[in-house]
Amino acid sequence: MSDIPHLLIPYAASASEGCQQTLSTLDLPHLDRLLARLAADPAHSSTAEETSFSTPHERALAQALGLTAEDGRPPWAAWYRQQRGQAVSGQAWAFVTPCQWQVTTDHVTLRDPEALGLDDESSRALLAIVSPWFTEDGIHLHYDQPTRWLAEGPLFADLATASLDRVLLRDVRAWMPDAARARTLHRLHSEMQMLLYTHAFNDARAERGLPTVNSFWVHGAGTLPASTPAPAPQMPLALRDAALHEDWRAWGAAWRALDAGPVAELLRQAEQGSAVRLTLCGDRAALAFHSAPRGLVQRIKARFQPTRFAQVAPQL
Repeated sequence: MSDIPHLLIPYAASASEGCQQTLSTLDLPHLDRLLARLAADPAHSSTAEETSFSTPHERALAQALGLTAEDGRPPWAAWYRQQRGQAVSGQAWAFVTPCQWQVTTDHVTLRDPEALGLDDESSRALLAIVSPWFTEDGIHLHYDQPTRWLAEGPLFADLATASLDRVLLRDVRAWMPDAARARTLHRLHSEMQMLLYTHAFNDARAERGLPTVNSFWVHGAGTLPASTPAPAPQMPLALRDAALHEDWRAWGAAWRALDAGPVAELLRQAEQGSAVRLTLCGDRAALAFHSAPRGLVQRIKARFQPTRFAQVAPQL
């Protein structure tokens, strides 16, 4: 199964009105031809509420890798370390993203971390400021990249956390980790807001016209299973930023590029007789398709009533 080419496409569709308008004019000829050749694969499809901690593409990716697909529990940080050849040692890891919470009377919105303007130097300086507070609670932070650090500690062994993609530009309160299991994190959120509110780090940023960093988001927590994860499918992220920012014109352009590139290549392999897999993911569902033997009736039906993306998109 792991040797079969597998294309997993996140943010393939959305219930957003803007997305629906774009879909009505979107022509994806290679995708339509590919779907017409493939059969639905219910065993690798899934649905969930839009308020679930894990996005559909995370669940699909976890399933493909042989990791737990339980909501909020795929151990992405530990898997990331392993992929980079770094020691995991059976310990629990998580990602920590420094961010800005924009607080109003009825919302606590997580702004896009990429808009903070953090570079390597400023992120490392911030890490040095907040690390002692985390260390006191048995959480050890490690630098990874400007908008994402790695955290190690027993707290993350059995903690469901919401994907950053779930909370980006939304009210974080619906996706906070369980208070009973994450008292430490809830307290650290309060302490970091108080610490950073009047800190010289943010004063210097304000003088440069940069946004305040006043909080953090924990995601991808857990431990790796004893078995070795399977090879990852091809998962292009070209649709992600456009969809999360609801830039549907850019999303449509990204889809056309995908159709002419990875989708066309998968179609070519399928037409040459190779077994292939395709997974399309939206806000609510991941729908899987695969090459499968079909009887005469099924082949005739597929020829005259082929599955097209316009039929699939409303289910995502």
